[in-house]
Amino acid sequence: MTLPPGSLSKEQLLVKELLIQEDKDMSIYYVPYEYVNKRAKVMIIGITPGFTQMELAIRSAREDLLQVVPSDLIDQRAKKLASFAGSMRKNLIEMLNQIGLPGATGIDSSELLFEKRSDLLHTTSVIRYPVFRQGKNYTGHSPAILKSETLYRYAESILLPELQEVKDALVIPLGKSVSDVIQAFVNKGWLAGERCLFEMPHPSGANGHRKKQFEQSGSGMQQKVINWFSR
Repeated sequence: MTLPPGSLSKEQLLVKELLIQEDKDMSIYYVPYEYVNKRAKVMIIGITPGFTQMELAIRSAREDLLQVVPSDLIDQRAKKLASFAGSMRKNLIEMLNQIGLPGATGIDSSELLFEKRSDLLHTTSVIRYPVFRQGKNYTGHSPAILKSETLYRYAESILLPELQEVKDALVIPLGKSVSDVIQAFVNKGWLAGERCLFEMPHPSGANGHRKKQFEQSGSGMQQKVINWFSR
């Protein structure tokens, strides 16, 4: 497929050439997110890339293809640019700073994880590829990931191997729907619970309870960060 220059619309991206799977009113589309940073010390897990992240990643890959960037760098660059892009990244950085992640990893600010010290970070999602329900970003509910055979299959077949590959990282699932999946892996003995920071709220601006949730669990998360990085 050929994409025009500039920003891309849903009409240009939610097309059959990029469609991976359809299931009832859900559609799953491709995005170049295969890169896995196996040496990361921090692994942050979202629900699924939204359209904002999809558009940025596809646009990045398009430009890199035109510039003949080596294929093994295209996914890495797209992911670095698009992961948790927008207000979510700002909110996430603030929370990571408050739980002491910079001091534990030897950096000045968690913002550097998305910039000069991206070598420390691996970002991913329970469902690696963008999921849309009735054309809107899937939010982790209706259906819950653990209750959807289609969605859970992506979690177990793609996310679980990622968790096992990035074996030295502190795992930070964002929000309850992500934590529920990670907890299911822990319950099955596939993942060590001490690696996981289960209390981190989802950083989306749509999560109106984010600040209250963080206030309730912030000190506990600080201690877990200290415990993990001083082990």
